[in-house]
Amino acid sequence: MRALSGLWRWRHNPLRRATDTAEAWLALAALLLIAVAAPVAGCLAGFTAQDSLQRSVRHQQHARHIVTATVVRDLGGALPEPDPESSSAREARSRVLADWTAPDGTPRRGPVLADLKSPHAGDHFRLWTDPHGRIATRPLDSATATTHAVLAGFGAALLTAALVETGRRVAVWRLVRRRYAGWDQAWDRAGPDWGKAGTGI
Repeated sequence: MRALSGLWRWRHNPLRRATDTAEAWLALAALLLIAVAAPVAGCLAGFTAQDSLQRSVRHQQHARHIVTATVVRDLGGALPEPDPESSSAREARSRVLADWTAPDGTPRRGPVLADLKSPHAGDHFRLWTDPHGRIATRPLDSATATTHAVLAGFGAALLTAALVETGRRVAVWRLVRRRYAGWDQAWDRAGPDWGKAGTGI
């Protein structure tokens, strides 16, 4: 963005080249795009993600139910909490065979992870299931969905800014190549007589 100062400083400079002016205008255009387009893209992405995630939150909270399960026997082995959205993500969970009743009244039995450190037969624990009693993960909560939407917005804004800056750099690279090509042509025109007495140089 240093070329921005050149846009003002070189406006009447006789040594100014067309590529210098173009480079300065590119820098100004890129700065304006980053200042305007990046926040707009971030807001649009964030609002879109928020809308989609909040719909998912409502669907999951409607479709998932918490039931009380009863330990039949310990299957051995403590495993980490599989749900990264859980507030108890660091709790050790035990693998047990358990019985529970599905929201539709169907009796169920199967191996599950219980938030019990030392499970014994007859212990009770809570379990998330779908309407048919199949084990499900904890539903996404609204605050976590909002956090994900904000992160998506920031990511979109940064990506937009990076794309604009990449485009500016590519354009400047092409301008520099054109400038070097012009220099090469000027040297070729000077030819082998450059600097010799009587050549008019």
